[in-house]
Amino acid sequence: MPAEAKMADLRDTSEALGLPAEVSQSQSKGPKMGRIMDSVKKALYIMGSCLLVFAAARNSFHWQIHRLWGATGSFWQSCWDYMYTHWGKENDFWFCCIGTFVVTQGVFWLGNSFFMLLDVYGVPACLLKYKIQEDVKVEMPKLWKAVRQVVFNMLVVGVPFIFVASYLFQLRGGSSTIGGELPTFTWVMLEILIFSFVEEFCFYYSHRLLHHPRLYKHIHKLHHEWTAPISIVAVYTHPVEHVISSFLPPTLGPLIMASHLATAWLWFILAFLSTTISHCGYHLPLLPSPEAHDYHHLKFNQNFGVLGVLDRLHGTDIQFRASKQYQRHVMLLNTVPLNSQYPAEPKKNLNKLGTYNNI
Repeated sequence: MPAEAKMADLRDTSEALGLPAEVSQSQSKGPKMGRIMDSVKKALYIMGSCLLVFAAARNSFHWQIHRLWGATGSFWQSCWDYMYTHWGKENDFWFCCIGTFVVTQGVFWLGNSFFMLLDVYGVPACLLKYKIQEDVKVEMPKLWKAVRQVVFNMLVVGVPFIFVASYLFQLRGGSSTIGGELPTFTWVMLEILIFSFVEEFCFYYSHRLLHHPRLYKHIHKLHHEWTAPISIVAVYTHPVEHVISSFLPPTLGPLIMASHLATAWLWFILAFLSTTISHCGYHLPLLPSPEAHDYHHLKFNQNFGVLGVLDRLHGTDIQFRASKQYQRHVMLLNTVPLNSQYPAEPKKNLNKLGTYNNI
């Protein structure tokens, strides 16, 4: 094998494994029971907080609808019955396919349009101060390459996947899960909790698998071209990865639970918003923290999961937990950027005398 090829393989292996790691193997293992308890606590805290906020927002909006329009009965059931009667009653399969496509595409491109305006044109300028990797600028040729791949994934890969998933969804739940009565709010919250666990499990292990050196250079390396991610990079992936890591983890939960289609759409909205924010590169006020996944793109060998539960269990967040980024890994509740609240340590440079100077 030529020397250049050997060096390329070595670089791919180093990237896939995240070498050199700044922590020892013994550190990464740690006390197993402590890691398990931390994982459970983290999962309950994150999901409990999210569900509480969502429940409060839903109840407030529902009350406003009744107050302003004097709606009677269930507002959400009326909306669903209207949509199903006009567009889905004749063919459940096409209602499921087209509706899922519109919902997922609409949420993804709406969110990404906002962040692309911010990255390309700096609009609104007041949000630029929240950029996580402040010194990294977006290169336009690289951005348009990502956009082309994303469009390919969404249409050429995504549409056939939606067809298959819609068929399985209809097979699994029947017409009652499409045109029937909506589930109770409590049941929807329980299902979203289960979906979150299923996604965390499937995404973590599929993601770890794609970091295996034999797979990384052929599949996952494309996604890691961006060490400072932007929102659209969420689905800037190899088509194989797009299926097994982008689509399957959030889809399996509703299939397993034979959920109502409305619940599945709600979950897909949350999942697409979550991955968009995780990759956006900005730690904005009142939004979930993207620090963990941003750190994964920076270091490669940390934070493989969505919630961080399995990362804590397997010790794949040790380096992250010792970093400044971990101190910033909270929801920002004021307007002061967390880079300012927790500034990075000064970089050190080796001088002629063999000692380090801060720079």
